[in-house]
Amino acid sequence: MLKKIFLTIDQVIERVGNWGLVSSGVLILLMAFLSTYAVGRRYLLNNPEPYSYELSTIFLTACVVLAVSGLQRYKRHLRVDFIANFLPQDVQTILLDIVGPLLALTYVSIITWQSWDNALYSFNIGETSQSVWEEPLYPTKFLIPIGMFWLVLVLLAQISSGFINVLKANKNETQPDKTVITPE
Repeated sequence: MLKKIFLTIDQVIERVGNWGLVSSGVLILLMAFLSTYAVGRRYLLNNPEPYSYELSTIFLTACVVLAVSGLQRYKRHLRVDFIANFLPQDVQTILLDIVGPLLALTYVSIITWQSWDNALYSFNIGETSQSVWEEPLYPTKFLIPIGMFWLVLVLLAQISSGFINVLKANKNETQPDKTVITPE
């Protein structure tokens, strides 16, 4: 029963992470079109427009926040493991699957908490940008704690998986070898 619950949670985390990665890819494509459009208007038509820079900034923030949990889920996030490669496999598992995610969890939890307060404050005062467009800033600011909260869930799943892997490795080491020796 517990195994089925963990598998369901893992599937949901994977689907949302994949959705975030695909959404980030679409946003990168939109930013490329926006930049091309803005450069074309500025230099070819000598008629600059103020909206593409604002939209690209919003899309870039969303792109990073949406992609980070998917990247962490597939262990494709930036990781410096040149020291860990020289350690034994069980130490690598503890370091990379438990200690690293625990440190990241601490940091990301603080970001989630503080960005949520910032987003609520922005919503309560009706904060807008200082551009000509004056778009509201709170939707983008709410995206940050939501994306970081999802990263917290991914890190918790990785930490629990790391503990399970360490326990399985220890269990396999403590069990006696059941090979049968037959006389020749």
